[in-house]
Amino acid sequence: MKIVAMIPARLGSKRVPRKNLRLLGGRPLISFVIEAAVNSGVFDKVYVNSEAEIFSGIAKKYGAQFYKRPPKFATDETNNDDFANDFMDHISGDILIQILPTSPLLTISEITDFVGHMVEKSYDTLVSTVSHQIAGIFKNKPINFSPTEPHISSQKMIPVETYATVLMGWKYSTFKHNMQELGFAYHGGAGSTGYFPVSGLTTIDIDNEDDFRLAEVAMNMRLKATFSDPEYYGEAKDDIEVDVPEILKKDGVLVSNFEEENNPLSNIPKLLNKYNDASSWCHRLVNTENNSATLIGQMPGEGNRLHYHPHWNEWWYILEGEWEWMVEGKRIVVTKGDFVFIEKNRLHKITAIGTKIAIRLAVSRADVEHVYPGS
Repeated sequence: MKIVAMIPARLGSKRVPRKNLRLLGGRPLISFVIEAAVNSGVFDKVYVNSEAEIFSGIAKKYGAQFYKRPPKFATDETNNDDFANDFMDHISGDILIQILPTSPLLTISEITDFVGHMVEKSYDTLVSTVSHQIAGIFKNKPINFSPTEPHISSQKMIPVETYATVLMGWKYSTFKHNMQELGFAYHGGAGSTGYFPVSGLTTIDIDNEDDFRLAEVAMNMRLKATFSDPEYYGEAKDDIEVDVPEILKKDGVLVSNFEEENNPLSNIPKLLNKYNDASSWCHRLVNTENNSATLIGQMPGEGNRLHYHPHWNEWWYILEGEWEWMVEGKRIVVTKGDFVFIEKNRLHKITAIGTKIAIRLAVSRADVEHVYPGS
């Protein structure tokens, strides 16, 4: 079975002039569906069908073929049946999948699912649709509800389907038969016709200037590396802190030295003797783009707040005293000479215990996110 994709691209358009060539995200609009169709891997050939040679270069750049339709099939009077029938006359195949270039947010998975559905069900025609699960009206008459019956939730309503048109599929043989017998074939005519719902950003179809602006916003949103997690009014929200001096201040370390960092040589015993052993303090030894190392001394009962680091592992070497480590709810007591390693995303809280100041060397990085879970 030979499955061919055809992307129609007439140069002339009235509402959005030359829209298939207009740049979206720095690329011609048509390039997005060409790329998706080629990368889907479900087609024997992918063609751009146009009367304009300029589309030949775009097709080649994104891995597709070019079919130059006769000018008579590129006028305002030409309908879909005309150019699709002409294409089938010249390009052999068993199934033709038409993909409109005006839906640039069409995904590869939707293409593969659409083609797979048509093949599995052996439809003669398959139409992409948009599902509207809400009360529908046609010519002032209800479609999926009765005004003489109680209102029901839209979740319980039978959806109304409308054409999406981004994806259309026809068996060559049935399409040709309908053209010969009926003079048209777009909606399926004689033969089995199925309907395949698409949703989300794929349903953005560019017909006018507002549609193009909407597509630009949607494309920028899709290209974002990350999206925010859902947040709700009234819910506790995690606090994220990065500024280490401010973090240490909140943790009760009021005497801090960040002025003598990155010295070629530091003598740890001399540094320890420099600071008071009756109150908390910190001294940063290293602060580079790779890592940081900070001496932190705290009195019994002092420590830090429960937190985790989503992107960074960290470790400590215990120089003096005792510390209670709470890691994911498990209590660990560490003393002088112990080495502690904690992986990212593990909740932990550190508290000095015993009868004297406890000192640790904390190794991490100065710009690491500290996430404090909301209460």
